[in-house]
Amino acid sequence: MAASKKNIKNLTLPVKPDDSAPSNAVNNSSASMAAIAKKLAELELDETQIERMKIFLTMKEKVLAVGELTGDDFEKLEELGAGNGGVVTKVLHRPSQLTMARKLIRLEIKPAVRNQIFRELKVLHDCNSPYIVGFYGAFYSDGEINICMEHMDGGSLDLVMKRADHNRIPERILGKVTVAVLRGLNYLREKHDIMHRDVKPSNILVNSRGEIKMCDFGVSGQLIDSMANSFVGTRSYMSPERLQGIHYTVQSDIWSMGLSLVEMSIGRYPIPPPDEKEICQIFGRPYDSSKASSKPPGRPISTFGDAPRSMAIFELLECIVNDPPPKLPSQEFSPEFVDFVNKCLIKNPQERAELKFLMVHTFTKKSETEGVDVASWVCKTMGLRKMGTTRKSVNSAH
Repeated sequence: MAASKKNIKNLTLPVKPDDSAPSNAVNNSSASMAAIAKKLAELELDETQIERMKIFLTMKEKVLAVGELTGDDFEKLEELGAGNGGVVTKVLHRPSQLTMARKLIRLEIKPAVRNQIFRELKVLHDCNSPYIVGFYGAFYSDGEINICMEHMDGGSLDLVMKRADHNRIPERILGKVTVAVLRGLNYLREKHDIMHRDVKPSNILVNSRGEIKMCDFGVSGQLIDSMANSFVGTRSYMSPERLQGIHYTVQSDIWSMGLSLVEMSIGRYPIPPPDEKEICQIFGRPYDSSKASSKPPGRPISTFGDAPRSMAIFELLECIVNDPPPKLPSQEFSPEFVDFVNKCLIKNPQERAELKFLMVHTFTKKSETEGVDVASWVCKTMGLRKMGTTRKSVNSAH
């Protein structure tokens, strides 16, 4: 479902079309590296994060110094995945010898729309945060928009979940994910006045250094609208108010984050919620059939992945809008985590927890200080070699 074309609370980026603008002008950095470095100083980063951002910006400067990106510059290494209307591949940028992730989005659009998309994508050059996937540039080639990004070797959390024990991500890891997503959403809102619009496990990436970053946020309203016109994207993580086509704000991202956390905790898409029997199966607990409800069977389970979908999409959307929201099983998770998720999954956006409240929630504060080696867990789960880290480990960075 496309976002409204209205400029809600200045969260979109209205740009007056200009057919004469070159489509690949996005590759010209919108600010000098010195200016960006100055902005980094305002983000309250630790030493490790600052060092890593400097390394990325140095590599990016190397790419920009080569000139405009073109299709001939890249060597395809492997396909990383597909979704959101595009295919993502791991590529080598030959002139700089840097490995990148390149997303290809095929769109049948007019040149004026294409040019506007590239102008709107320019803001990605200014999105420099430890919680946002780095952007190298974008260009148009053979009917496809090419978006070149930082390669995250751990992949997306939907893929990580499939490789994790019992297909579930532990609460201690999800605590670090929560901190990163909240800080990423806050950065986009405070520094760029935009919302994400598509928070879900496949848009949260990890790497062998233990970094957790968000990608595919709705920086270009024209791109969102054009993609919505050319394919039917997943609506399964959208908030009830957004599915109903009414006014929505960053509160919609909060719902999507909460839903994603439940999914990664229990190992399946959580709408409709599992009953007690399934919860016992998921967590390996004995099931007491004497306590089973006498109510008739509920809706069929809707799965999103390799398993067949037993619930039609319209029935799923009706379930999101009309049924009670999912919850974490309280006996399996800490009270702080359960409460955090409950406050995210309130159907009325006016009653749903706000970003600033969640950033000081007990679960968030505990997760910020808890010593968790995200890098080791990611490497073990995904079969990667742990990259070298400084003495100030990834624990402080996440």
